[in-house]
Amino acid sequence: MVVGAGPSGSSAAFHLARAGVDVLLLEKDEFPREKVCGDGLTPRSVHQLLRMGVDVTGDGWHRSRGMRWMTGDREVLIDWPTLARFPDYALTRTRHDFDEILVRHAQAAGARLQTGVKVTGPVTDRTGRVVGVEATAGPDGEPVVHRAPLVIAADGASARLAVALGAHRDKGRPMGTAVRRYYRSPQRTDEEYLELWADLRNPSSGGRLAGYGWIFPLGDGRVNVGLGMITRNGRRSPDMRATLGAWLKRTPPEWGLDEDGADGPLRSAALPMGLNRRPQYGRGLMLVGDSAGSISPWTGEGIYQAMESGEVAAEAATLALTRPSGPARERALRGYPAEINHRWGRYYRLGNFAATYILSRSGFQPLLNSYITDHPTLVNGLARLLTNLTDEPSHDAIDHVLNTLVRVMPAYNARR
Repeated sequence: MVVGAGPSGSSAAFHLARAGVDVLLLEKDEFPREKVCGDGLTPRSVHQLLRMGVDVTGDGWHRSRGMRWMTGDREVLIDWPTLARFPDYALTRTRHDFDEILVRHAQAAGARLQTGVKVTGPVTDRTGRVVGVEATAGPDGEPVVHRAPLVIAADGASARLAVALGAHRDKGRPMGTAVRRYYRSPQRTDEEYLELWADLRNPSSGGRLAGYGWIFPLGDGRVNVGLGMITRNGRRSPDMRATLGAWLKRTPPEWGLDEDGADGPLRSAALPMGLNRRPQYGRGLMLVGDSAGSISPWTGEGIYQAMESGEVAAEAATLALTRPSGPARERALRGYPAEINHRWGRYYRLGNFAATYILSRSGFQPLLNSYITDHPTLVNGLARLLTNLTDEPSHDAIDHVLNTLVRVMPAYNARR
């Protein structure tokens, strides 16, 4: 059973169904639905879509060849690298469309979708193991119980199921906040680069913003505009609406990024980062995507992590369900957090350090100083570090340096 039909839940359900597992996918909303997101899909996200067989060539997909970094009076264009493991392009697609595409893909593979089901808590046996969920369904909120030998929680940042079992967020790890709004902008909608502004400031204090602003072209006459910020314990967060407004006043009037060009309300969301909820498996419950706090502490990106964690969880669950309940099954299920730690543990530990001691204090602007931005190798290396794009084994000097940097970081204990 999978709870939540966002990118992580739909990915998990798809891979389970394709492997022949009978999977029930529960979702509280109806499709299509809105979600707060930048709508940008980096090459790692595109890689996951291609692995699922999603057609990304039709209408509604807008391809991007790289990033444009803006800081002060400097503008840097960075093309996506040509790697053996990942595509050399990114995509944009609104979550209004994207989530429905993924859930329909999971259904086509054989997953059984039930919408309008709000899961309220886990069902446990006398040993404390999760054996299902309690929920309400339908317009009248009728109580229902769904049972399954294994539950995958893809219930987002709230992580209701994980919290019910005592898996609380590690407050020592970074947390982010994002706001976004759509604007009608014929001048910017067909841009080939994802645009990131690193020189934003708090409009009240004048201090550097611990984050960045983005303008992502959608190719349909609109752009997705927003800003994300790393929040620090004990420090008051700036007014995100005022910060966004102050920044957009700096953009050219012909871009249409003002109240007259707005296409919908301003929306906000919390960003659980850095694998801040552990363990990712325990007592019959697997955590994927935002419920595991899998958003990147480097950039606030979360789509590829959601889809990739869903696939890894599905692989572990498929193997586990071939075994009888007991120690052999548990051994297979514990392989899920071990694999997540193998893929991201050291990279996230380095990112958590950078987010806590650099990005949350001074933002991205110090990293984009003139020395770095004037040297193509350095700026490309920084871009690949932030987006986790390297070949393994290393293909070039940038790969070698970044892979070595991550490799020397001590790994987290995946079983704690």
